[in-house]
Amino acid sequence: MVSQFKSPHKKRLLGDLDYVFPEGTNAVGRLDDDSEGLLILTTDKSLVRKLLHPDRKHGRTYVVQVEKKITEEALNKLRNGVDILVQGKGAFKTSPCEVTEIEKPAYLPERGHEFRADLPQSWLEVVLKEGKNRQIRKMCTGVRHDCKRLIRTKIEKLSIEDMKPGEVKEIDGKLLFELLNMTEVV
Repeated sequence: MVSQFKSPHKKRLLGDLDYVFPEGTNAVGRLDDDSEGLLILTTDKSLVRKLLHPDRKHGRTYVVQVEKKITEEALNKLRNGVDILVQGKGAFKTSPCEVTEIEKPAYLPERGHEFRADLPQSWLEVVLKEGKNRQIRKMCTGVRHDCKRLIRTKIEKLSIEDMKPGEVKEIDGKLLFELLNMTEVV
């Protein structure tokens, strides 16, 4: 599914979900077509601007499945910054971030095309405070680990842990701002 309501391409869209969205609903940020997870949808355009502003370094947590067993050396490279290519800007060194090797979280839904369990793989938790296009995938490639699954699980304290794929959950504005560590409503 792509993170938009309209597309010239034949893709599954947000409007295909079993939910009637108010007019003017926008996605805060995006997920790639081959990524999964938390997406904030709102009619509050000031929230979109405030949350995505480059000065607002909000934490976004991802669970990442990569090919091969990851080494401590590769983990340290990911943590300290990896050189990637950013479209239209060229070479870019990612900011330091939190990266931890984890077990596959029990709350993740299974997919119809799981990565073969008998092949070497690793699961990571990555917390970014910046977000370039396909950044985590490019970072993993930069340390020679192809990304097989990428799930955004949290934005600050807002989490998908109690949600099912495709589920839409309405959250009161005040609570949303608290979960996003945003003290003032704009």
